[in-house]
Amino acid sequence: MAASQVTYAPGARRVPADEIAQPFVKEIQESTSQLPKDKRPKLVGFLANNDPAARKYAEWTGKSFVRDGMEFEVRQVETDDLEHALEEANLDRSVSGIMIYYPVFGNRPSFHGGSYDDSLRDSVSLAKDVEGLCHFYRRTLYRNQRYVDSEQARKCVLPCTPLAVVKILEHLGAYDEQHAVGERMTGKSVTIVNRSEIVGRPLAAMLANDGATVYSVDIDSTYIFRRGKVEPVPANATTDEFVRQSDVVVLGVPSDSYKMDPA
Repeated sequence: MAASQVTYAPGARRVPADEIAQPFVKEIQESTSQLPKDKRPKLVGFLANNDPAARKYAEWTGKSFVRDGMEFEVRQVETDDLEHALEEANLDRSVSGIMIYYPVFGNRPSFHGGSYDDSLRDSVSLAKDVEGLCHFYRRTLYRNQRYVDSEQARKCVLPCTPLAVVKILEHLGAYDEQHAVGERMTGKSVTIVNRSEIVGRPLAAMLANDGATVYSVDIDSTYIFRRGKVEPVPANATTDEFVRQSDVVVLGVPSDSYKMDPA
């Protein structure tokens, strides 16, 4: 159905991403314009798969960086050479940040434990992890530690997709700016349908850390996230009940066939 044919509920509207992103784009462009060209940030993106979506993502990243006055380089490497290439980039002083276009090995197990892709995430230097996916940043997120240092001069990096959802909610007024930072979702209920390690789980933790009660729904289970705690839901509770009592509902199901009855 074309966008012009969609009938929205009273008070509802379609929110263009550019509307939300523009203030951040402007801030970045103003900051980079004040730097000498040889001092501007350089991001290196590693492609080690043949996934067309990953390649398209890399193209979009490059266009955004050029637009905003920064440097971007794609490095195409063989999968078995990626770990060594990451170490070289970690040590390269000309590289400000590193990202990897996943999946690389998928669920292939690693000698170090967990999946090989998990091992790759932990191979990126803390100083150059722009995605917030290494072990240090995962730990600080779930511990609600917001700064790297005790002087609170350097913020921890948060994973980009959950952070984008938070920025959308801030833009739409779901966050109460009358409260202190870390309390601006206090009293709010949120249902998130998705508990992936990339989107749903970190988003649930971020919203819970900001004071919300979060119902985290996945294909075979539902849990309640509160700041620092995960609890099972009552045995007779249903997803419909959580949705009806929620102030915010986030659908992150990677399937076009998934539908939720808004009634």
